[in-house]
Amino acid sequence: MNLGGLWTSAGINIALCAGLSSLYSVLRKQPTNACVYFEQRLAQVQAQNQDSFTLDRFVPSAGWIVKAWETTEEELLAIGGLDAVVFFRIVLFCIKVFSVAGAVCMCLLLPLNYLGKPVHHRRFRTESLTAFTIVNMTQRSEWLWVHCAVLYFITFCACALLYIESKSIAKKRIAYILGNPQKLSLFTVLVRAIPFSGDSYSDSVNKFFTNYYSSSYLSHQMVYFPGTIRKLVKDAEKMYDMLKAPNLAHKCLPRLGRCGLCGVSKKPFRILSKGSDDTDDDRPGYVEDLREKECAAALVFFRTRYAALVAAETLQSPNPMLWVTDMAPEPPDVFWANLCVPYKLLWVRKLGVYLAAAILMVFFFVPVSFVQSLVYLDRLKENFLFVRKLSEKRNFIFDMVTGYLPSVMLTLFMYSVPPLMSTLAAVEGPIARSGRKISACRKVMFFIVWNVFFSNILSGSVLERFDNLSSLWDIPLQLANGVPSLAVFFMTYILTSGWTGLACELMQPVALLCHWLDILFFKGKVVLGYGPMTFPYHTEIARLLHFGLLGFTGSVTAPLLLPFLMIYFVLAYLVYRNQFINVYITKYDTGGLYWPIAHNAIIFSLLLTHVIVLGVFTNKKAEVCSSCTIALIILTLLFHFYCRQRFFPVFQSTAAQVVMEMDRQDEHSGRLKEFHERLNSSYCQFQSSPGTSKDRELKELNDHLHSSFCGGSFKSNSLAPLPKSLDQGKKNDDHECQGSNDENPGKKSNYAPENSLADLLNYDAEDSIIYLN
Repeated sequence: MNLGGLWTSAGINIALCAGLSSLYSVLRKQPTNACVYFEQRLAQVQAQNQDSFTLDRFVPSAGWIVKAWETTEEELLAIGGLDAVVFFRIVLFCIKVFSVAGAVCMCLLLPLNYLGKPVHHRRFRTESLTAFTIVNMTQRSEWLWVHCAVLYFITFCACALLYIESKSIAKKRIAYILGNPQKLSLFTVLVRAIPFSGDSYSDSVNKFFTNYYSSSYLSHQMVYFPGTIRKLVKDAEKMYDMLKAPNLAHKCLPRLGRCGLCGVSKKPFRILSKGSDDTDDDRPGYVEDLREKECAAALVFFRTRYAALVAAETLQSPNPMLWVTDMAPEPPDVFWANLCVPYKLLWVRKLGVYLAAAILMVFFFVPVSFVQSLVYLDRLKENFLFVRKLSEKRNFIFDMVTGYLPSVMLTLFMYSVPPLMSTLAAVEGPIARSGRKISACRKVMFFIVWNVFFSNILSGSVLERFDNLSSLWDIPLQLANGVPSLAVFFMTYILTSGWTGLACELMQPVALLCHWLDILFFKGKVVLGYGPMTFPYHTEIARLLHFGLLGFTGSVTAPLLLPFLMIYFVLAYLVYRNQFINVYITKYDTGGLYWPIAHNAIIFSLLLTHVIVLGVFTNKKAEVCSSCTIALIILTLLFHFYCRQRFFPVFQSTAAQVVMEMDRQDEHSGRLKEFHERLNSSYCQFQSSPGTSKDRELKELNDHLHSSFCGGSFKSNSLAPLPKSLDQGKKNDDHECQGSNDENPGKKSNYAPENSLADLLNYDAEDSIIYLN
């Protein structure tokens, strides 16, 4: 591929980015699109009060860019939690590193590469990009030491910034834990692989923790099989329909009878008044049915955070496959379906997931090879006549086929990867939804790095160089030849997947299309549309780190990559800030657990860069530079090992000193008793269907079901009373039993409910930023 294909791809992608960004700035001002470009709760504010037609609504504006730029890190922490801060720290790290690397490489290495060989250069449009790479340097060139020095400089800058960011984020994680004493997960331990003894699993848990943790054990809550929960929710919906019947007083009198609406035909159903004194003990049949549906997992609550931490980190039984303990996730973060998976089968699931991921990677090599056949279209002209005629003309069509089409096809293929990896991550059996995203992030990143980077290099050189591989030492040599030759393809991939991908992120085309279909065919009722969306960390962090890998590997070998990457990271900084402010909500937060993934990926990118440059120096017969590069690899590994010992333990577990200080402060202030009362109703496995008109009424029924069934499974040593009635259950925090609520609420909106929707959509001229509860 020549520079003509690069300019063609750049022109198409720049036009798409400009057009989609302008269209976004217009569509976001339309009141009917508020539920797409703003959070659902924000879109429902006075939706019926729409201002009259104004021309400003159809004029593109850049107000969203200004708002995104002015947003501070503290405001991002309030909106998206510590995970959002970590995400933008990764973006800022890439901007800092590649701005310095780009200035040095473009000023020093690019002229040296272009003038490396005394050859006659062709017309600029048909110039091959290898003239701008390190491949153009002559063997034993005396200027190769400049490349080695630049490599040392980039590595030093990256490691220094990485150390500073790791230290800062580790401090922020500790401050995050200390600043959230209301996190109930610090009092809770998840126990799995419970042996059955007595009448039920609940009795086993009660006997075990009363015997061994008598001073710190508070209570416990059993986990039920998902089918039981779905049946109870379905019964609750039927109860709601019956209670909303017009002639309720005549049809459902407070007497015993088989109404057949609660899903159980052999047990009577009666309506209890709010002041009823009936307790859970009056209905032993229901408790007996639930005990039969218990699985070998429970949530155990402790009186102090330190006691919960000790129980979670301690081996409970001589048989490590019994009484397995872990710190529980936050209530909205619990992956209830996976809690019932037998612990002994988890390793089988993980093995199956790894095997499925490997098979997917092998099958994905087929489309990658087809994409590379388009990149190397010149090599097919001997076998195909139409390719020979097309290559002789060198027109716009040829440039588009070789420059733009391969990157588009690869980008479309890659859109199928995150859903597949997310499904595989769920099958693994994580106990938290955030844990599923972290696992999916690792899988997506590994998949993208292999199939976009390594597979493209191998498939692009398999016909001409793969037969020459005789030892492992030949792999760095092939990478050294393959990376510069594919520099143009990687540039077009950055343009398509990066620049145009960000414009599509702004537009939200799928959500917008579903919203319009709801308006056209379902009279505005949400049928196809999306509910409140969470940020796809597993996709976007993997994409950022992959582009960082391309930047590090191309900084010394192909410096022309860096300007394209710099523009991408700056655009990503603005676009994602806008999305966090307006589009995505935060249901749960990992507390910065994505940073170790980013740290490992950056170190891997540096080491891979060193190996590739080592292969280049070996090809160029530069023995001194090769020796210096080997020393740099050793120094980078030592730095990585130090950082793993210094910072990673903060992300792997909670420090005992931190939780003990929190316990002492709460004990002095008298808040421990309040936390103990909240624990009894915090983890609710009963969930209503979100997004329906019955949501609020079903929540009240869920509270009543929770007080009847969840409370019935508690074996408490605490004197704190359990909630017994609907009114008392409603006094608790509304977010405790709702998995869709945000545990890290942002600042309140500056717009009162009486404001019109047009004022809400045209807030570009205001000084304040909308923050969602």
